[in-house]
Amino acid sequence: MYSKIALSIGGSDSGGGAGIQADLRTFMALKVHGCSAITCITAQNSIEVTCVQPVEKNTLLNQLDTLFADFGIDALKTGMLLNESIINDTASKLNTYKITKIIDPVMVTRTGSKLLEDSAINAYKKLLLPIADLVTPNIYEANLLSGLEIRSKEDIENSARKIIGLGAKAVLIKGGGLKDMKGKDFFLDLNGRKEWLFNNFINTKNTHGSGCTLSAAICGYKALGFDLFDSIQKAKLFVEKSLDNSYKIGSGPGPLGHH
Repeated sequence: MYSKIALSIGGSDSGGGAGIQADLRTFMALKVHGCSAITCITAQNSIEVTCVQPVEKNTLLNQLDTLFADFGIDALKTGMLLNESIINDTASKLNTYKITKIIDPVMVTRTGSKLLEDSAINAYKKLLLPIADLVTPNIYEANLLSGLEIRSKEDIENSARKIIGLGAKAVLIKGGGLKDMKGKDFFLDLNGRKEWLFNNFINTKNTHGSGCTLSAAICGYKALGFDLFDSIQKAKLFVEKSLDNSYKIGSGPGPLGHH
């Protein structure tokens, strides 16, 4: 128990529903020891984000150097990277790590709100996708990465091909942003394996942090030694159960119940 170590590189959610907090709760539920490197600090609750403050360059780099100097980290994931500078710094370090890298391109919420600066989009494409073992965009993020407007199942598949063309080894596009695609995600890898993955749709408004939880669970299962596709399947089931256990703590969408 807790013999494997996973790392989350991302933003802190003061409301505890998403970001680093959701990732660490996910790792713990999977019996994986979780480490974190915080890229930015947010002031948020269930209805709004009132402040986002990136950490200093040296603070981020020192977190990563210190962690890898002592711990045998088995897999890592990225979350909110906010701007081009943070992406550049993160990518420069990730290039030196010979472990599984799950890139969750936290760019746009499921409701369409942007979570990063415009200049950061090209940095994602040029620096992070080529070193990603898996990229896990939602519909809006896949739009930005592929340059395609996604309105249908076919558009999702075409977008995935574009993202693989940018260098990612595999992509999982989450279909929940489309009305008729709830619980349906599309997987494609560099070798041409493609799969539509289906899970039960849990009818709840308490979905805050579901994307973070999915990528963290994939990362956690990879740290435990499962192959990538098995990790995705197990992670989707974990999210389904966590949504079923979700709860409301404020005026807006509540967090998942990580079990």
